[in-house]
Amino acid sequence: MLLLKRGNRILRESNERGGINLEQEVILEIKNLNKSFGPVKVLKDINIKFNKGECHALIGENGAGKSTLMKILAGAYSKDSGDIILDGEKIDATSPLAAREKGISIIYQELSLISTLSAAENIYLGRIPKKKNGLVDWNKIQQNAKVFFEEVDLNIDPNVETRTLSVAQQQLIEISRALSLNPKVVIMDEPTSSLTDNEIECLFKIIRKLKSQGITVIYISHKLEEILAICDSVTVLKDGAITGQKDIKDTTKSELVNMMVGRSLDQYYPNRTSKPANEVLFEVKDLNVGDYIKNVSFQVKRGEILGFSGLVGAGRTETMRGIFGADKLDSGHMYMEGKEIKNNTPLDAIKNKIAFVTEDRRNEGLVMKMTVRENTTLASFWTFANKFGLIKSKKEHEIANNYIEKLKTKTSGSEQCVVELSGGNQQKIVISKWLNTSAKLYIFDEPTRGIDVGAKAEIYQLIVQLAEEGNAIIVVSSELPEVIGISDRIIVMHEGQIKGSIDKSKATEENIMTLAVGGV
Repeated sequence: MLLLKRGNRILRESNERGGINLEQEVILEIKNLNKSFGPVKVLKDINIKFNKGECHALIGENGAGKSTLMKILAGAYSKDSGDIILDGEKIDATSPLAAREKGISIIYQELSLISTLSAAENIYLGRIPKKKNGLVDWNKIQQNAKVFFEEVDLNIDPNVETRTLSVAQQQLIEISRALSLNPKVVIMDEPTSSLTDNEIECLFKIIRKLKSQGITVIYISHKLEEILAICDSVTVLKDGAITGQKDIKDTTKSELVNMMVGRSLDQYYPNRTSKPANEVLFEVKDLNVGDYIKNVSFQVKRGEILGFSGLVGAGRTETMRGIFGADKLDSGHMYMEGKEIKNNTPLDAIKNKIAFVTEDRRNEGLVMKMTVRENTTLASFWTFANKFGLIKSKKEHEIANNYIEKLKTKTSGSEQCVVELSGGNQQKIVISKWLNTSAKLYIFDEPTRGIDVGAKAEIYQLIVQLAEEGNAIIVVSSELPEVIGISDRIIVMHEGQIKGSIDKSKATEENIMTLAVGGV
């Protein structure tokens, strides 16, 4: 049974959340905690109490201080001042190992498994059990791993290589590893960012089970529907300070948004000041990619925002990769302003004025160890070269600084490495990179995945601005409120085919989902 349907609907009542009645027994308390990086104060007098056996949400915009606070609890960062009290005892975890030994485990958004090791070996990373003779106790590793996997309903062979497993299965291994340490507190950082609805329900089932065992879960997510569905209480951070603390039963999504960003939900999606033109800017006819994408045909008009919806695996991303030349087309035709084009490679697509903001910004959209400047000019660096092939760094700096100002990117400057930026600001760098190519068709694949509501609103404003300037826009999104809120028209895919097209005025979650599951 699904806990969530993409959108705002909560399908469970709070009294079905699970957990134990411990009359608000506090297991973890943070008192007057402060942290600075150089002159920048990132946490200011933080005071939070976490109750035993509850799921406590921690939310806020990117850069609000959530990750810093959790890394202090997990022993990755040190605090400047304040106290951390776990189960009545002051602790000062000076390393992740020390935090785990005290009873605090963290599961990061970026999974930390070693893909070439077995599932069982990943459970015991850094603490391999050995026999009296000093040899590895493989029998103990495998037997214990089976027990931990059963705890999270993971039915796999402990000897299977981790790289062969799905993201959801790998995440369950991470949870199993955390449970193997007998934790009192488990921190989950954006745990559903790569999960399907069914997998999210499985995760929620595990969270309820942890709560029933008296384990406290600290849940970090930008998905407010999930917060309202699974959490018992919530703390909101903004600019390193607490702006609100609520029991979930006493709050609403709109109130949480206001505490996070200082504006209401009705300001999310910008109003359009003009309508799409009648002129078709980009057209696809009978596109076929591999064995899955079948005879896809559609048009995007100048100034139009065309949404693409569908369930995970419907073929939306594969279609866009085929258009962009990242995957080879088996057949089909593409036209830009009436002229047929061929994109055998992404470079061809760039030259044909197509930009692709990929769904995986860390691995496909950015070079994380390069600077803001270098990433901004990555898709057009040849335009900055002189006749000898040397890059004109002064011009690069000017362009990068221009986009930093234009998109209001929070960065110390164009020479800062993008790995040091928040998710929302990293996404702005990806978009800056494509704005610098002077494209005419912009494809945004899951443009707001993993970023906060404030950054989402800014991305929506930018998408609308690009459409108002006469460009054609495609937005692929798994979030129904997003695809309805931002699009002029919505195409719905199912099993590699287009099932229908819905005008914005007639778009509802129900009729989109009807097409998405194969209905008519």
